[in-house]
Amino acid sequence: MRIFASTPFYLQGPGAMAKVGEVAGRTGTKSLIVIDALVRPLVGAALEASFAGPVSIVEFAGEVTDANVANVVSQTPDADVIVAVGGGKALDAGKAVALKLGVPVISVPTIASTDGPASRGIAMYDDAHRLTRVDQMLANPAAVIVDTAVIAGAPVRFLRAGVGDAIAKKFEGEGCWAGGGHTKHGTRPTHSARAIADAAYRMLRAHAVEGVAAAARHEVTEDLEATIEASVLLSAMGFENGGLSIAHSTTRGLMTLRAAKDRLHGEHVAYGTLVQLAVDRRPRTEIIDLAEFLRAVGLPATLRDLGVDDLNDNDLDGIAAAIMASPHIGNVANALTHADVVAALRTVETLTPA
Repeated sequence: MRIFASTPFYLQGPGAMAKVGEVAGRTGTKSLIVIDALVRPLVGAALEASFAGPVSIVEFAGEVTDANVANVVSQTPDADVIVAVGGGKALDAGKAVALKLGVPVISVPTIASTDGPASRGIAMYDDAHRLTRVDQMLANPAAVIVDTAVIAGAPVRFLRAGVGDAIAKKFEGEGCWAGGGHTKHGTRPTHSARAIADAAYRMLRAHAVEGVAAAARHEVTEDLEATIEASVLLSAMGFENGGLSIAHSTTRGLMTLRAAKDRLHGEHVAYGTLVQLAVDRRPRTEIIDLAEFLRAVGLPATLRDLGVDDLNDNDLDGIAAAIMASPHIGNVANALTHADVVAALRTVETLTPA
C-alpha cells in the first residue's frame, strides 16, 4: 500500500493576498485569522480587505505551545476555517488551532524558508523553546496561498534557506527508496513523489540562483516564481510522499554545535545534502558541483560556512552520533556505521573546486 497526499489547492503570484478571503469563503463560513504579530502591519490591511465582511483576527507571538494554542482556540471556538498567516511559528500555530478544532486550515506564508506551509506537520515546543513533538494534521492544508510580492519583500536569507531545504528532497527520496524506508504516512514512497522531488531539484538548479538574486532586489520574476514553487509546493509533496534521509538527519548533528545550532533549518539541510551525497558515495565531482551551486545561491557548503571554526575529532564524533540516532538513518542504500558518517563529514570538509 502506498499513499500520496498533498494540498488540494495552491495559488501563487503577486497580489495573491487579495484572494485569501474568497478562498476562505469557499472553505468555511466563519474564518479565524491567526497572524504573526510582526507581520500584521505589513499585510494585515490587504488581508482583511480580501474578506467581504468583518473577520476575527488573533495576533500570534511567542512559542507554539499547548497553552498558547489553547488560548487562541478559546477566543473563537466556533470558527470553521483557520487562516494562518506569517512565518513558520504562526503557520504552525494556525495548524495546531485547526487540529484542535477539527477544521481545515488555509496556509498563507509570508516567507518561503521551508516547505512547511504545504505540509501536515506542526512543530510543538515547550516554554523553554525546546521541540517536544511534531504533530500531524489529518490532512494537508485545504489551500496554500503564496503572494510572491510579499516573499520578494522579505529578507532574502529566508528564501535561500527554502532552497536549501528543498534541494535535498531528490536525494533523500532516492535514499528512502533504496533503503526500503517509509514516508510519514507509514507506507513506502510513491513513484510520483520521486518524480516530483527530481523536478524540484531541476527547477532549482535552473532558476534558484537568479530567483534569489531577484528576491534580493525585491523583484518578482519568473525565476523567483519557479524558485518559490519548487521550495514550497514541490518540496512538500516530494518529502511527505517520498521520505527523508541523511540530509535531514544531519540537522540533528548540527544542533550539537553551539556555533551552528541557531542557523536556519534550510541552511542546515543544505550542508546535510552534501553529507547525503558523500554517504551515498557519489563521485567527488558531483558533490563539488552541488557545493558550488549552494555557494552561488548563498548557502553553506562547509561547517566553516556555518560559523564552526577549529573543528576537532570530538565535534565530528558528536555530529555523527546525533545523525546515527535519527529515525531516518536507515533510509540509505547501504547500512551505515558511525565511522561511515564521520568519513562523509570529512569528505565534505575537504572538498575543493573541480
